Amino acid sequence: METTTHIHPSAIIDPPCAIGAGTRIWHFSHVCAHATLGANCNLGQNVMIASGVRIGNNVKIQNNVSVYTGTTIEDDVFLGPSCVLTNVSNPRAQISRRDLYEPTLIRRGATIGANATLVCGVTLGRYCFVVAGSVVTRDVPDYAMIVGVPGRVRGWVSRHGHPLRQSQDGVYTCPESKLRYRESAPGVLRCIDLDEDAPLPAALATGKSSYRSFHP
Repeated sequence: METTTHIHPSAIIDPPCAIGAGTRIWHFSHVCAHATLGANCNLGQNVMIASGVRIGNNVKIQNNVSVYTGTTIEDDVFLGPSCVLTNVSNPRAQISRRDLYEPTLIRRGATIGANATLVCGVTLGRYCFVVAGSVVTRDVPDYAMIVGVPGRVRGWVSRHGHPLRQSQDGVYTCPESKLRYRESAPGVLRCIDLDEDAPLPAALATGKSSYRSFHP
C-alpha cells in the first residue's frame, strides 16, 4: 500500500478535511471542508467531494464525478467516469432544501458504471454492479447486477465482477476466482467461502482474466 498522499497542484482542498495516507487527488478536483477520505483512494480529474461526505479506503472515483452531501461510500467502491449522484429527489431552484438532503449509501465493493445515475435515498448493496448508463431508483441487493432505465436486477455478479450462473446443486461459482455463492433466501446472495466484509486473500486480489475471457 502507498503511504504518501499525492495532491496535484491544480486540485483545491478546503480545510478542515481528512485525507488518508496514500490517497491520490488529480487535476482540477475539489475536496470541500469537513469531507473524509480514507487511505489509498484515487480521485481522477475534475472530481468534487462535497462537505460532510464520508469515503472509505481504496475507493476509486473516475473523472467527472461529483459526490454530494449526504453520501457515504464504504471501502473498495468503484465509481465509473461521469456517473451521477444526487441528494434531493425533487429539486427546485426557488425552494431551499438544504436541510432535506436524502442519504445515499454505497456499500463495500460496489461498482457504478460510466454514466450511470443514482437517485438519492437508496442503499447499494455490497459488491453490486450497476451497468453503464443505468438509473438506480431503489435499493440494490448485495451482488446484484442492475441494468436499464429504471434499473432492474438482471442476475448476480461475483466479487470479481463476473455474472454468475447457478449449477444443479444451487451453487454459483465465479469463473475467475472459484469463490462460491448461494442464495440464503430468495433474492439474498451470500458468499460461501468468505464473509461479505472480509478482505480478499492476497492471492485473489490481482485479476488474471478479463470479462471477455469468460463472456465473449
